Amino acid sequence: MKINYNYLQQEFAKPNEIIKEWKKLIKSSDFTLGKYVSKFENSFSKFIGSKYCISTNNGTDALILCLKALNVGPGDEVITVVNTFYATVGAIEAVGATPVFCDCDERYQIDINDIKKKITKNTKAIMPVHWGGASPNMYEIMKIAKINNLKVIEDACMGIGGSLRGKSPGTFGDISAFSLHPLKSLNAMGDGGAVVTNNKKLYDWLLKYRNHGMINRDTIEIWGENKRMQPLQCIVALWGLKKIKNVIKKRNINAKYYDKRLIELKKFIKVPSRIKGFTETFALYMILCKNRDKLKTFLEKKNIEVKIHYPKGLNQQPAFKKFNKKRNYGKFEISDNQARTLLTIPVHQFIIRKQQDYLIKNLKNFYKI
Repeated sequence: MKINYNYLQQEFAKPNEIIKEWKKLIKSSDFTLGKYVSKFENSFSKFIGSKYCISTNNGTDALILCLKALNVGPGDEVITVVNTFYATVGAIEAVGATPVFCDCDERYQIDINDIKKKITKNTKAIMPVHWGGASPNMYEIMKIAKINNLKVIEDACMGIGGSLRGKSPGTFGDISAFSLHPLKSLNAMGDGGAVVTNNKKLYDWLLKYRNHGMINRDTIEIWGENKRMQPLQCIVALWGLKKIKNVIKKRNINAKYYDKRLIELKKFIKVPSRIKGFTETFALYMILCKNRDKLKTFLEKKNIEVKIHYPKGLNQQPAFKKFNKKRNYGKFEISDNQARTLLTIPVHQFIIRKQQDYLIKNLKNFYKI
């Protein structure tokens, strides 16, 4: 039996509906912005529960746009978590601000207490990450931000389809970024991204900035950039929006089965706790394992594709040295432990129960249970 981590061939096995709309687009020659882009933005904002949305070319640029919209730049500090994907910090660097790092908790989310310790007179914003498709406690983060008069930019790149007591990731902060990368819960058959906000002033600025600063074909009101999402990909994303609720439902069913069965391996494998009322997207199903590297090799020999997110935390990357010179961070104990022991196993919507049982059987064989 084979278990793939990548499911894209299955997802796009029947692309006729997408191709039909692509053909309409070709006939219209409406290749820049246009009705498909507007339709996606309106549909996405409605799905997420925000007033406004602008699409952009990837999740990284979505984060950069969020920072720029709030005038975050040189001299400003942005608090974020150390166990995130590089783009979170790359976006902060791109606008000339200084990232300030917190450790994570046992759910792989930013440590709320560590946020409080890292606030200084230069702190301008908090950038929590909905890492792995789970969510930090945004209710507590918003309280901290309010007390300290800080902006909140949500990195909700993995959060599409999630819920925190009925409220979507990306609807708590001042402005939020999403990714439509191929292996996110909603993908655009390539890179894509979105920014959402309830602030009309920010939205109006974003509309101009992502299109060179233009207000019409012949007038540039501000100096901007080209960060547009393509209509071809908006068509794919609209197709995916029709399926997203079922995708999240299926992933949660698979995740709950793992949660239940992995109790049998609790001496060797740790599963993070789940918070009642929080619906995860399970962009990643992550576990902490004894003898992780040997286990990974063993599973791969059994045709089970697994990943590590990530073998090195940001604090262990060569590029981190410039930040450590300024603050002398020391160790990030929880994140460092996760880098040594974390394994991501397939949980996507195309996994069947027989495959899950095969994976669990091989985990038991490895640990000789």
